[in-house]
Amino acid sequence: MTLPRFHRILLKLSGEALMGPGQYGIDPDTVAGMAAEVKQAKEQGLEICLVIGGGNIFRGMAGAAKGMDRAQADYMGMLATVMNALAMQNALEQMGVETRVQSAIKMDQVCEPIIRRRAERHLAKGRVVIFAAGVGSPFFTTDTGAALRAAEMKCDALFKGTSVDGVYDSDPKKNLTAKRYEEIGFDRVLADDLKVMDASAVALCRDNKIPIIVFNIRQSGNLTKVLAGRGIATIVRDKE
Repeated sequence: MTLPRFHRILLKLSGEALMGPGQYGIDPDTVAGMAAEVKQAKEQGLEICLVIGGGNIFRGMAGAAKGMDRAQADYMGMLATVMNALAMQNALEQMGVETRVQSAIKMDQVCEPIIRRRAERHLAKGRVVIFAAGVGSPFFTTDTGAALRAAEMKCDALFKGTSVDGVYDSDPKKNLTAKRYEEIGFDRVLADDLKVMDASAVALCRDNKIPIIVFNIRQSGNLTKVLAGRGIATIVRDKE
């Protein structure tokens, strides 16, 4: 797969990716491994924004499904993303990568509020910026938050690190004959409900012409390979 040369990207990681072999919480070794991936990508000259989900700690929709008030559950999920952001910041800075966390919910003792111009300045100084707490409002997922930040920061692409190596026509974990797409259009993803990201996130990327690259983050060194055009991934973008 050949990708254009990117200057600034947003990397979206699921919270579950930070669990490692565990069933809950944050595995420090796994976080360190992913931080090393980010550092390698940064060493290629990229400006990097990060968004991390909170599903390893608390998932708002799951709480709502069990009878919790949806808005309250979503706010709890947002706080979980801040915890993950701080864990990733710690891992990156232990590797010598300057990092700033910006939260859509104000909590001045632990991180900055989201201020676009300040984030731009951090990136210009070579820092990684981690955006936490989604969009700051309930009823929106971190996928939508990632698409929003990618558009706001004028990122060249949104990289979604998952546990599979691209977009398939059905769940490859359940269907061994599932077909993987090398490239697919935004409208096809939405029409076929392919679960790449939430529909609102896909539509936001489509409207702002931000390609989505879906790849397996669990394979060591894979982000660097995908950026170099050697890794396996699917690119979602408007067909020319």
